[in-house]
Amino acid sequence: MAENEHNPLLSAHPSSESSLLIHLHPLVLLTISDYITRHTLRNQEGPIVGAILGQQHGREVSLEHAFECKLVATDDGNVMLHQDWFEERLQQFKDVHKPPALDLAGWFTITPKSGPQSHHLPIHRYILHKYNESAVLLAFHPSSREDGPVGGKLPLTIYESIYEGDSHATAGGEAGDNEMQVEGEDALKLRFRELPYSVETGEAEMIGVDFVVRGGGGAVAVDPSTKLGSKKAKAAEKKTDTDSVVLSPEDEELIATLTAKANATRMLHSRIKLIRAYLTSLPPSYLTTGVESTSSTENAAQPTSPQHSEINHTILRSIQALLQRLPLLIPANSQAFEQESLAEKNDVSLVTLLGNLSNGAKDIKELGRKFYLIDNHRQARRKTAGVPEDMIPMSAGGAGAGAYASPTADFERKDGLSFKEFEQLSAMQASK
Repeated sequence: MAENEHNPLLSAHPSSESSLLIHLHPLVLLTISDYITRHTLRNQEGPIVGAILGQQHGREVSLEHAFECKLVATDDGNVMLHQDWFEERLQQFKDVHKPPALDLAGWFTITPKSGPQSHHLPIHRYILHKYNESAVLLAFHPSSREDGPVGGKLPLTIYESIYEGDSHATAGGEAGDNEMQVEGEDALKLRFRELPYSVETGEAEMIGVDFVVRGGGGAVAVDPSTKLGSKKAKAAEKKTDTDSVVLSPEDEELIATLTAKANATRMLHSRIKLIRAYLTSLPPSYLTTGVESTSSTENAAQPTSPQHSEINHTILRSIQALLQRLPLLIPANSQAFEQESLAEKNDVSLVTLLGNLSNGAKDIKELGRKFYLIDNHRQARRKTAGVPEDMIPMSAGGAGAGAYASPTADFERKDGLSFKEFEQLSAMQASK
């Protein structure tokens, strides 16, 4: 409630009084993130505004798709949606996403953490009066991620708009509690009330988000202020191209997996530190084991001192339930668990060994096939040169392995006679 005192556009009513259930889809977050990134790197001027499409069934609202909007300046210095362009683009998205039919469910923009500002009211009123009287506002806070923890709460807030009098807008109702609003809607003012939301992911969205996360391992941020004509910029660009080529799909998948595990470990560590800090700040009576004297129970009934945190029994019960589930993660029989792990490790090693043996047999088979083809080729060339089949080449030099320059080349028979000696022996036998 501290922020409501500084921002008069926020309602004093708590968000628990609203019955709206918001289901946010990751595609909306990806679209907003991409729009903000392009707008920042290109040094574009003007606010960031976009529309959100979704469905509404009773008090349940799903935010499924989003797109950026074209803005025009007004005479009073504010900005508004380009009416013709917006209607055409909205109809195009409705035609594409027919089953199920989507409608304008709200819009998004960038706001500080304190909430919407006065220059956001014209666009919101325009959407309320012309398209959807229950449209929501998704306020994105990029500045909150600079010093925030990794894997923490999403830097966004979803608001619904309500009409209430000035007496409800102030925290204490100072001057308006005793005055009755009799002028109707003109006496009411537009306020924003924060809504709780949940992230809902479909199967197709899960595949798309997983692809984006895996591809983020080889992503490279480019500084727009760098001069491309300088030698340093060209060298950096060449180095970036070299690094991007080295990364294979397996490397990118490994980097994405390790990054996700590192973020999960950091988040777990921060949550454990938070639980420990909360338990440490409780009164000493809540840190006992429950088997001590009844003095601890008497101390628990006493009010907490200012240096201790407020006691929340719901949180304490949740912590106790979490602690009771920890033994389930530890195997009851460690020896049997080790044997089973060793057996699985041996099975994996055996499968790997069989795979290596199969690859070796395949390579040997391929080598035999190639040797058979080369041997057949040599036999064919030998027959073409007119060399008897019982003669083999004495060396593989000269014109190449198995080459026959002439029928009178040096050959050695299997019985030890050369080709010339064989010719002389044949002539002597013929003369006789």
